[in-house]
Amino acid sequence: MEKNIFKDAVEAPALMIDKAANTTKKVNKEIASQEQVKVVRGYLDTLGPGLVTGAADDDPSGIATYSQAGAQFGFKFLWLALFTFPLMSVVQEMCARIGLETGRGLAGNIRIHFPRSVIYSIAFLLFLANALNLGVDLGAMAKAVQLIYPGFPFSLAVVGLAVISLIMQIAIPYKQYIKYLKILVIVLFSYVIAAFLSHLDWKDAIYHTIVPSFSFRKEELFLICAILGTTISPYLFFWQTSHEIEEEILKGKTSIKLREGSTPYEIKEMRIDVWSGMLISNIITFFIIATTAGTLFANGITNIATASDAALALRPLAGEYTFLLFALGIIGTGLLAVPVLAGSASYAVAESFFWKEGLYRKLKSAPGFYGVIIISVIVGLLINFTGIDIIKALIYSALVNGLIAPIVLVFIVLISSNKKIMGKRVNHPVTTAIGWTTVFLMAVSGIAAIISLF
Repeated sequence: MEKNIFKDAVEAPALMIDKAANTTKKVNKEIASQEQVKVVRGYLDTLGPGLVTGAADDDPSGIATYSQAGAQFGFKFLWLALFTFPLMSVVQEMCARIGLETGRGLAGNIRIHFPRSVIYSIAFLLFLANALNLGVDLGAMAKAVQLIYPGFPFSLAVVGLAVISLIMQIAIPYKQYIKYLKILVIVLFSYVIAAFLSHLDWKDAIYHTIVPSFSFRKEELFLICAILGTTISPYLFFWQTSHEIEEEILKGKTSIKLREGSTPYEIKEMRIDVWSGMLISNIITFFIIATTAGTLFANGITNIATASDAALALRPLAGEYTFLLFALGIIGTGLLAVPVLAGSASYAVAESFFWKEGLYRKLKSAPGFYGVIIISVIVGLLINFTGIDIIKALIYSALVNGLIAPIVLVFIVLISSNKKIMGKRVNHPVTTAIGWTTVFLMAVSGIAAIISLF
């Protein structure tokens, strides 16, 4: 009995120490997991304008271009997904920084610092290009609806989608609306899943991602120009800058004076947002090209004109799930891109003529701004009922974008590298160099595209 008492007296502290140690481990694990959750939540909260802009870049017309690249040339142009990433990231960062530092949109800055005729011309061409692009996207979305629900009237689908897009922009308050756009970004990952369901040759895909290859054949040059044009598009420049302003207004900075200037923390958050958004955009580009290359090209199906054609061609080769994911992706990305296309043109026109603008405003207080959005969508809708060849509309849109992009990029680089305008947030010399390189590439691309057509 005495031995047991002695034994218990000796072991009790050891047991208490073990329990305390186990409890401490559990507490530490809980703290660590809570910290990880906080980091993830903090990162997700940081994502906003850059994420939406990057996702809108993969619109149905872009999906069609990337699908054509994969179907016609296999994995050959996968390197463009890697090559364009730093270019578009630097450009969009410059646009965002202009918005944060000046408190104005891109069109407003061009209007102030350059002859007004310049921004009037750009705004008109942007409206024209975006309306054509809207028509292509609405048509592609309606075709995707028909793929999922055969027999569904095309006219009803395209009108319904146009109405939904307008309601999202006009009737829903900006604070809620932007949340819906963020949620729609999830749809993009359907292309990632589709790629893994397609059983691709990943070694070959990775090789062509790292090792660039192309020839000077007309078809290849035109497709490279088309990919550059749809990846680094003017509508993204205007949307990014103005979206930053919308976010500032949500924080209570309702006047230009309150919005002027930016803190290092704001710049840091913006960079995380922009580079994350562009990374997601280019990852999706990679997987769309890879999926169509590994299935369509591998089976000799090279004649793909639209995103819907790609989805339909994938059905017998990659299975029902891949087909559905591809088709749903077209609808989801369209719902995301159509408001961005219409909104970017509206920001440009409204700022050019000094109208009241902003999605945070109600229809009554900004009739001109919302009027441009409504007209853009209506013109895009009518394109689908006028007998205009959608493929030709896409080509014309690409041509107009090819003409506008290098011109707008010149003004972006000039403004963001001007110390009098940007103060401490002026471009780093490396940023400026990448900016001018992008201007050169886009100019050459636009000229080459025009020459190849005529």
